[in-house]
Amino acid sequence: MSQKATTKDELFLIKLHEMAMAQLDLQREIDQYVIGRAIGQNDKGVNTIVNLLAQANFVKKCGDNLVHITSNGVRLVEHLLVERVSPLKTN
Repeated sequence: MSQKATTKDELFLIKLHEMAMAQLDLQREIDQYVIGRAIGQNDKGVNTIVNLLAQANFVKKCGDNLVHITSNGVRLVEHLLVERVSPLKTN
C-alpha cells in the first residue's frame, strides 16, 4: 500500500513549522503569503487554508497576514513527519 497523500493544509503547516524552526522560534509570526508561495499556492488558496487551520486551532492569526503555529499544530506536524519517515506497512 502506498503512503498517504499530503494535503495542501498539511504542506502549509509543515512549511510554517520549518520556517519557524529556521528562526529558532516556534512562536515566530510569519507572513502567510510567503508560506503559501513556498508551497505553490495563490493568495485565495492561502486565505482558505489559513482560515481552516485557524478554525481547527492549528495556527493563530496575528494581524492581517501574519500567522504562527499553535501547540496543536506542532503536535500535528510532528505526527505527520513521523508518519512520513516510518509509514505503517500493511499486508
